[in-house]
Amino acid sequence: MEPASSSVDGPRRDDANGSFSTPPSSARTPSADTAKDRYWLHLLLFVLTLGSTVYAGADWAARTLYYEEVGYWAQVVDGFRYAVPLLLFLTVHEFGHYFAARYHGINTSLPYYIPFPFNGIGNFGAVISIREPIPSTRKLFDVGAAGPLAGFVVAFAVLVYAMATLPGPEYLLDLAGHEALKEHIQQYGAFPEAMLASENGDQTVRIVVGDTLLYWLLAQVFSNVPPMYEMYHYPVLFAGWLGLFFTALNLLPVGQLDGGHILYALFGKKWHGRLARGFVVILLISGGIGFMDSIAPALYEYSTLAGHASWMILAGILYFYLNRTFQGAQRYIAPVLLGILLIVAVSQVVPAMVTHLGYTGWLVWTLLIVLFIRVEHPPVVRPDRLTPRRRLLGYASILIFVLCFSLRPIYIA
Repeated sequence: MEPASSSVDGPRRDDANGSFSTPPSSARTPSADTAKDRYWLHLLLFVLTLGSTVYAGADWAARTLYYEEVGYWAQVVDGFRYAVPLLLFLTVHEFGHYFAARYHGINTSLPYYIPFPFNGIGNFGAVISIREPIPSTRKLFDVGAAGPLAGFVVAFAVLVYAMATLPGPEYLLDLAGHEALKEHIQQYGAFPEAMLASENGDQTVRIVVGDTLLYWLLAQVFSNVPPMYEMYHYPVLFAGWLGLFFTALNLLPVGQLDGGHILYALFGKKWHGRLARGFVVILLISGGIGFMDSIAPALYEYSTLAGHASWMILAGILYFYLNRTFQGAQRYIAPVLLGILLIVAVSQVVPAMVTHLGYTGWLVWTLLIVLFIRVEHPPVVRPDRLTPRRRLLGYASILIFVLCFSLRPIYIA
């Protein structure tokens, strides 16, 4: 998974200080640094990223029996079927930011692609460097919203294309293992309605990707949509889902993520702070429930004493996050901490809460938010009111976030 920074499709450095809003010491023209772009480096990184993403995509598809039958070049083809739409999404997202910045005369670099074949995705996204602060609210909004809006169009198109061209369930018969699933498909000619009980006990690791409102809506329209625990074997479909996933991460309404910029421009600093802190609390509730479901049992296995201390460990972790989130204001920290712990305690006797809400990964993302991205948004130099068209695009961005966000995006079953 990608690290969160000012843009989750890669740790984009928005300016020299990693912020859109540091007051400029002097005006700089866009042409001043344009010649410094090393085109060969951008191209080299793109080619390396393409290669590492093809490798990851072929690994995800894992149609071993099919490759043995027709030759392993088919594995490379599967890799490209995953890599091309995913890199198209990343490229359009970053160039959305790039062209919006250039339109406003803001100096920025071309995208730097970050290859990495060992994180399961094949890359750490793409990065642009904005070389000067963005001075006004309207320009901040335009640059912040252009990336996720443009990227979402590509992700949506890829997803529709993938679902419209899905093969039948027999496609999964080419997987090694998965015997119970294949037996069900051969017998009924359809996917099982739920993960088969016998598969939970075999040695196959089940990676489940989270359903989203948009994905669910599209699945009602198209046939042969695979279950979420087998979807990653379909290269184009999985690339489209990742596009939704990264769009949602970019649109998280906190700090200086794209969603934070949009929220700040729409509602101002005061409401940005309130909404961002509220959203962080939601992530901590999910992370706390996931902690007691997955980490606490592991602590008991390691040491009974450590297991008994799991509640104290969780309380300490939450206190650290809340102290950073509320900037040390104890009048907020204490009641919020107590409230989160009470909700987590209730989840221990309501299994459905664990199943639908618990996700330990949010503790990692929240750590990145409070340490690097920050919860608050610094003020712009020149505040101005958004035009009606921009406000409409801002509300559309919020709707896109709701459609793309999953509280449990990726987990092991």
